[in-house]
Amino acid sequence: MSQNQSAIPTFDRPRVGVGVVVWHRERVLLVQRDKAPGEGQWSLPGGGQELGETLFEAAEREVLEETGLRVRSTAVLTAVDNIVRSHDGAIAFHYTIVDVLADYLGGTLVPGDDARDVCWATLDEVSTLVAWASTRDVIERSLQDPGAMLALPRSAESETL
Repeated sequence: MSQNQSAIPTFDRPRVGVGVVVWHRERVLLVQRDKAPGEGQWSLPGGGQELGETLFEAAEREVLEETGLRVRSTAVLTAVDNIVRSHDGAIAFHYTIVDVLADYLGGTLVPGDDARDVCWATLDEVSTLVAWASTRDVIERSLQDPGAMLALPRSAESETL
């Protein structure tokens, strides 16, 4: 067993993740993952939502951490499940990923905490760089009618028990 395989956690329930679609000058923002799941693969920037953080806050934080860019989340595109099994068939990762659309605000593009590399890619380049079909579908969906997307409030409601 390799060192990476021994470090793979076993999930006992799905975790919420966020993927972020950011377009700028007809190119979409991609990161090359530096950690499992999908180590070495090109994908959308994103990661796990933290306790007390709204979905849009998680999206904006993850893009900044992974790429150095500032964005503003605008709408929910879709949700997909990423279920990865280990060699023995146990579920190693299960993320329910809520993909959001975000507007590019600025910054300097540089790979951050768990990104091996980052780039702006044309739609044609996405078809060769991105291996996971669900991610390619999300990127294509982001080009559809923005009126069909779900806008969420920027702040969360909370209550005291």
